[in-house]
Amino acid sequence: MLLPLLFVLMQDWQPLEAWKPTPFPKLTEPRIEGRRIELPPGAPMTGVTAKQFDLKSNYEIRFEAARVRGNDFFCSLTFPYGDSHATWVNGGWGGDIVGVSSIDNWDASENETRTYFTFEEGRFYRFRIQVTNGHIKTWIDDKLIVDLAVNGRTIGLRRGMGLTRPLSLFSYNTAATIRNVEYRSLPSR
Repeated sequence: MLLPLLFVLMQDWQPLEAWKPTPFPKLTEPRIEGRRIELPPGAPMTGVTAKQFDLKSNYEIRFEAARVRGNDFFCSLTFPYGDSHATWVNGGWGGDIVGVSSIDNWDASENETRTYFTFEEGRFYRFRIQVTNGHIKTWIDDKLIVDLAVNGRTIGLRRGMGLTRPLSLFSYNTAATIRNVEYRSLPSR
């Protein structure tokens, strides 16, 4: 009887509501209201960092986000991977590049996770990332975007992004609304 209950608990999505402003230089203050985060255009970046996030693998995060104004990334997510971290960039390098930075020290714009996605201003998209031992997967509106086997690869943050650890959502010269950020643990694989 304990095993089915444990499985149910591991499948339940939990809201992630404890945020603080990410201390970017020239901080533009985000607004946090319940399960909604308003990111004004930064100078150049603005964002929020989870006050606590202890998972390092075998988890999923999902959220909804809309680019309100601007033409660059509007809901990039720094996330833990084992003892390291990486960033899932959404709408970077002029507005349409999606991918994971950094893989083997290459940014999302330069590695095999790079893809192009057209984001309509003001439209909410559903984002989901799954981090397991040896794998990173991402989806936008149920479309698989990144499916990366990472065994033997170097996963890390772009230089200067350490202040986004352990978990952050942020934008670059772009206003955004992010809502309904949730996570869940996954069974170990």
